[in-house]
Amino acid sequence: MGVVSNPRTMKELLAYSELQKKSRADGHRRAVRANGVCGGLTDKEYNSITTRQKSNFAKARKFTHSRMWKETHKKFDTKQLLIIKKTL
Repeated sequence: MGVVSNPRTMKELLAYSELQKKSRADGHRRAVRANGVCGGLTDKEYNSITTRQKSNFAKARKFTHSRMWKETHKKFDTKQLLIIKKTL
């Protein structure tokens, strides 16, 4: 029984998946043989990598200190502020 690329029964599916596993393993063995085993980074390589942080901290602060309060902010003159102070 040959292996079908589009399995329709369970037996075909099992044979197909086994063939795919062997094919992937063979590809991996060939890559390791050609390029060598994968390894970690050296200290020089690790230290040369720079990672950036989130860059919208200032935008959020500017929004909460200005635009967020434009419509809800009320301007009082000094007489009104004195009246408010007396009532508290």
